[in-house]
Amino acid sequence: MNKYELAVVVSAKVEDDVRAGVIEKVKELIARFGGNVTDVDEWGKKRLAYEIQKMKEGYYYFIHFESDSTVPAELESRMRIMENVIRFLCVKQEA
Repeated sequence: MNKYELAVVVSAKVEDDVRAGVIEKVKELIARFGGNVTDVDEWGKKRLAYEIQKMKEGYYYFIHFESDSTVPAELESRMRIMENVIRFLCVKQEA
């Protein structure tokens, strides 16, 4: 099992319950592919470095999880089509 950190930027235009639903869906995807979520760190609303889809702000989440090496690719392919996810990045953490 490898350790990963997934950074997710969610649209600031959506309601709190929709935003929470997006993060829950991501956690469910990790679990469905055999991963184990260890921590979810919510940074809150931050200004983006540059405008994305005419938005200047987004909600930042960092999800730490353990999984096999195939899970990040599966996760990214599913997150690419999620409507309220502006950006995401999954990186492997060194031991």
